[in-house]
Amino acid sequence: MTGQTGMTDRTFGPDGGTSSGPSSVPPSSSDVTSPAPTVTLPDDLAGAADRLFGDRLPLAATYAELLAGPGVVRGLIGPRETPRIWDRHLLNCAALAELIPTGSSVVDVGSGAGLPGIVLAIARPDLSVTLVEPLARRAAFLVEVVGLLGLDGTVRVLRARAEEIEAHRRRAARGGARVRGRSTRPGPVRRPATEDGPHGHELADVDDLAELSIPAEIVTARAVAPLDRLAAWCLPLAVPGGRLLAVKGATAADEAATHAAAVRRLGGSAPEVRLCGVGVVEPPTTVIEVVRERATSGSGRGSATASRGRRGADRTGRRPARQRRAD
Repeated sequence: MTGQTGMTDRTFGPDGGTSSGPSSVPPSSSDVTSPAPTVTLPDDLAGAADRLFGDRLPLAATYAELLAGPGVVRGLIGPRETPRIWDRHLLNCAALAELIPTGSSVVDVGSGAGLPGIVLAIARPDLSVTLVEPLARRAAFLVEVVGLLGLDGTVRVLRARAEEIEAHRRRAARGGARVRGRSTRPGPVRRPATEDGPHGHELADVDDLAELSIPAEIVTARAVAPLDRLAAWCLPLAVPGGRLLAVKGATAADEAATHAAAVRRLGGSAPEVRLCGVGVVEPPTTVIEVVRERATSGSGRGSATASRGRRGADRTGRRPARQRRAD
């Protein structure tokens, strides 16, 4: 993995142009429009970046600066990730684009700082991308970044949990009440400058799922949850025949084997491990691909809870409440 030391030949300034010099210190303000630090693209990654982003490479460079500046200040990524933004994050995510057909609708679940959703929108302007993020401060960052990068025409931000979206769809189909919560249409998002910055753009509304192309042809997720829970949350957001693309690490094959039966019960195909960016990025991006083969009555939040119950513990390490009462 390449660090920043000695990397002064390929540097992008805040306007997307190139300059020379070391990276600057992240700004103290949390405003996403504050001057961003200069993030160096290592020489040994320049060829891969050119190939994956093409003429939109300056836009990717601006996003890298937003991650290294406001993204770090707001706690969306760790400060130690700054020297690795290009190889570990941007190029790693951009390589995923080779699995996505032209003109696809994409839902990025648990988008966080926009990885991989914003990266895909930069590299592939033909895609229609919805970023799904439940936390307010992250959603605020996303809508501001989308506006600053000029991605408003192809990217929407929906503040919701994936399982809430599916529950809303089911209730709407039955003519019932909407899911209580987070996604309304209040106009432009406005947050205190000390929390999420003063600028924002419109959040999408959970009532507009058709406009957001949900369910979508592709559902992506990166470092969100184990595959069984991920399939329970994400497969209902894909059209029949659509695909879940889960960016994983070195243990992807073991994870795919461990959760294959659970994924099949949730209506997915046998998980397959794909390597993206072979010969372009090193190491290649590891992705678990699952095709949504059928709808199931147990998909969504209930299946995720059941899956945790079969393992005997939830993500906090405690047994499910029903088991504790049974004891």
